[in-house]
Amino acid sequence: MTEEPSHQWRTAETNDLFGTILVLRTPGEAERFFRDLCTLAEIEAMAHRWHAARLLDQGLRYHEVARRTGASTTTVTRVAHWLRHGEGGYRLALDRRRRRLARSA
Repeated sequence: MTEEPSHQWRTAETNDLFGTILVLRTPGEAERFFRDLCTLAEIEAMAHRWHAARLLDQGLRYHEVARRTGASTTTVTRVAHWLRHGEGGYRLALDRRRRRLARSA
């Protein structure tokens, strides 16, 4: 579940990718970019992980999250680990999404 310390994933290429994602302005633009960049399986895997993070944040049990998302319990466990002990990206996105939804309600 943990990455090898010697694996450097932060590179000029990843920084460029993340910066490029930030210039996209609408969900439609993001959809087109990710469809060009990723395979359908990669997009589905990311969507399952994000859905799992949202459900875990609501307090659902791992098996229920796996059932609802179609993700394996291994994936759900991995998402839960990164939600609690990761870089804080899931938490940041979940909190910002929650605030945005509250403002638009």
